[in-house]
Amino acid sequence: MLRETLEPAWLDAFENVLRRSALRPGDTVAVLSESQSRRVLVELARLAAHRLGARVFELTLPSVFSHDVPVQRSTGASPVLAGIAPVVSALASSTLVVDCTVEGLMHAPELPRILQGGARVVYVSNEHPEALARLVPDDTLEPLVKDHLKRLRAATRMHVTSRAGTDLHVSLAGATCGGNWGFTTRPGTLTHWPGGLALAFPAAGSVNGTLVLAEGDVNLTFKRYLERPVALRIEDDFVTRIEGEGVDAQLLRSYFAAWGDREAYSVSHVGWGLNARARWDSMALYDKRDFNGTELRAFAGNFLYSTGANEVARRHTLGHFDLPATGCTVTLDGVPVVQDGQLQP
Repeated sequence: MLRETLEPAWLDAFENVLRRSALRPGDTVAVLSESQSRRVLVELARLAAHRLGARVFELTLPSVFSHDVPVQRSTGASPVLAGIAPVVSALASSTLVVDCTVEGLMHAPELPRILQGGARVVYVSNEHPEALARLVPDDTLEPLVKDHLKRLRAATRMHVTSRAGTDLHVSLAGATCGGNWGFTTRPGTLTHWPGGLALAFPAAGSVNGTLVLAEGDVNLTFKRYLERPVALRIEDDFVTRIEGEGVDAQLLRSYFAAWGDREAYSVSHVGWGLNARARWDSMALYDKRDFNGTELRAFAGNFLYSTGANEVARRHTLGHFDLPATGCTVTLDGVPVVQDGQLQP
């Protein structure tokens, strides 16, 4: 495990991201954390904002522990705000919120009110700062993501195949599409760092077919590379069968079932990674407590299939899987954007 201390290179990385997020002297910055937050990230955010002349305050809330539900990981829906009106108001009236909660506010129910107040939100993924410093966004990532997002929004269907046996059809009619490049300059928007993704949240009844997770694909909820293939049969958005032998298939079946909630089996979002600096193999080099896995969601050419909450389809559940798959071909209206796991120009 790497030591979590204040290194100049890590502070420079935070300053770079805040500067790219148009932070100016005199702006108000809320650094949001919880009792279980990685403290070094909070300190780096606070010091970087001070360096840029912002007025900074910290909000630290108690982490929430639920004894009547399964262990929650990688949900993107931090429960720590708990609807507390003065906290939400303070965040909404800030220029910039640096979100250092463990799970982040991406799917938190309070997020719309925060964004409606005009705040910009940068979720700092709960990674070791060494990983964040490697993945500071550069000048090429934003235009690349915007170009792919434009293609995604213009398309009517997505088709995903692989030599392992994936054959997945996604209707994009009524989908909400979004992209992320690791910083944001527009009031009322959220980004996460690391970035480099183009995603669609499909409307209800839009996803059918088979997703085969091959050896070396990733289950980010468990922070585990698959060692044996697992096939997910998907009908009208829902995983109806999990086929495969060995512990990978057993773990998926067990965790899906643990929620006792049919919506945990449904699709949340689909998309692909665009970040050429992110690496598929990086998870092998960190302890689980040091690693949240946003890098593996964003590495260039992966197909990301996620289950769980989908506001577009009006489905809400705490069960969540992020499953980056390698070696896939992703086409939009028949035109490949990813070919055999390689991002197309």
